Amino acid sequence: MITVVVNGKQIPFDQPISIHAFIVGRGLDPAAVVVEYNREIMAAEAFAKTMLKDNDRLELLNFVGGG
Repeated sequence: MITVVVNGKQIPFDQPISIHAFIVGRGLDPAAVVVEYNREIMAAEAFAKTMLKDNDRLELLNFVGGG
């Protein structure tokens, strides 16, 4: 089991998961999300190949349209 801190909340995972799968699993569009991974802004191209590890930290910012 691993635990990842996402937007300040600890979330446990039973198995490894990519950042892309995590974002999609939350119902978010990866093209509309900015990810800070362990205090570094991550390129969207890296979401699918980056696996979350124990004690990683994610901050997710979702763009919302409006007018």
